[in-house]
Amino acid sequence: MAEISYKEASCVYEGADKLAVDSLSLDIEDGEFVVLVGPSGSGKSTALRMLAGLEDIDGGNISINGKDMAGVPSKDRDIAMVFQNYALYPNKTVGENMGFALKMRGVPVEERKRKVAEAAKVLDLTEYLDRKPGKLSGGQRQRVAMGRAIVREPQVFCMDEPLSNLDAKLRVQTRTQIAALQRRLGTTTVYVTHDQVEAMTMGDRVAVLKFGQLQQFSSPTELYDRPVNAFVAGFIGSPAMNLFVTPVVSGGVNIAGTTVPLPRESMNQIAAAGLETVTVGVRPEQLELRRDGAGFGVVVELIEELGSESYVYARNSGPAITGLDSAPVTFVARSATRSPAKLAETATMTVREGATIHLFHPATGARIGD
Repeated sequence: MAEISYKEASCVYEGADKLAVDSLSLDIEDGEFVVLVGPSGSGKSTALRMLAGLEDIDGGNISINGKDMAGVPSKDRDIAMVFQNYALYPNKTVGENMGFALKMRGVPVEERKRKVAEAAKVLDLTEYLDRKPGKLSGGQRQRVAMGRAIVREPQVFCMDEPLSNLDAKLRVQTRTQIAALQRRLGTTTVYVTHDQVEAMTMGDRVAVLKFGQLQQFSSPTELYDRPVNAFVAGFIGSPAMNLFVTPVVSGGVNIAGTTVPLPRESMNQIAAAGLETVTVGVRPEQLELRRDGAGFGVVVELIEELGSESYVYARNSGPAITGLDSAPVTFVARSATRSPAKLAETATMTVREGATIHLFHPATGARIGD
């Protein structure tokens, strides 16, 4: 097993004017499942490739079990990679694909067969060992790629968006299998994805990156409950948190003429920062669509029926409420009832009593208060 440490690790591509990974610092514990997540271009795959020795470290360092990886070839790091592309040999059977790396190492035939059989049993691939990859489904091929990594018994698994080629149902099924398998094996795993739902459901801890810089490294619940800035707040959660800029008034904030009260401590922190406006964040489950006139007026634009719940997308019926980019905000509210409204219906929306209201600096995006 292995502990991994990024210390101010940086990487810049030749000809680029910005760092792909900018002073990344992470301490990953032995046996931990850590997910790197962020939008395209955030540096998450580059950070993983730096760990695997596939990209140079241009600043800082990365260590595995206290050993600096600078100058250590990829083949000597005892790391197994699983890529988005399965990269299986089409002319070899499942068993031959899984045992190929062991064969190249000169591992005896009987030992190879034993390790392949053990991995196949774990991955439910035993009956497919004599098949060629072309006769397998996408999920089965991905499990073969996982098996090829497992038989090596590495100290670290590196997974770069391994589920991107699968359809929605297979993604859910396979991510569950990968997470359960990692818990069973206890191998330190660094997993890259752009899908924040995947990150939240799989990782012990999640590192959110933006433009090569670490924004927050916390447990999934901490990311959801206490995002450190407006970017993390808007990125984590599906649908995303409602984020909008609104004036500060006596006792709270003003949302389209309706005062939403804030705790005295929050008001003191806003006053200490000298702010007249603040970025407010409210999760969809904390907003409520009403017909009794309470709250601010909205016009329903879209309703997503999910069976057990519905999501209502609505635009303010008065002057536009703007978000972080000064564009009008479409509010999203979760409803436990089916068909809570009709398209183009005029209704009111309010913040539920006792709801958690997140506050961020309108210029820097930094969280205000605890």
